[in-house]
Amino acid sequence: MTEEEAVREEAQRVMAALDDLAAMEDPAARARAISEVLRQQPRVIKTLKALRRQYVLDQRTAKVPYRKIAAELGVSLGTVQDIERDYSGSGRDRPRKRADDSDARAT
Repeated sequence: MTEEEAVREEAQRVMAALDDLAAMEDPAARARAISEVLRQQPRVIKTLKALRRQYVLDQRTAKVPYRKIAAELGVSLGTVQDIERDYSGSGRDRPRKRADDSDARAT
């Protein structure tokens, strides 16, 4: 199994677990289970984002270009830059770039 196949398989396992949750027959049990997942979601998402950001920061420290990181992660160049800046808001609320922002250039 290639690394890409392993990544897809792991993501599919997570999605299958969420599908199983939605398919629970007992509506009350399903609602309780959904409440538990939603209660834990912020902590889990925060951890996952931090792990992904650390990878991006490590790659940038190693002088890996934004475009290469974006291709590896399957996201846009702008998303990689946002991850590096620890920014996750909407585009409308995005902080304005200063002319002297050295990380604004895609290298």
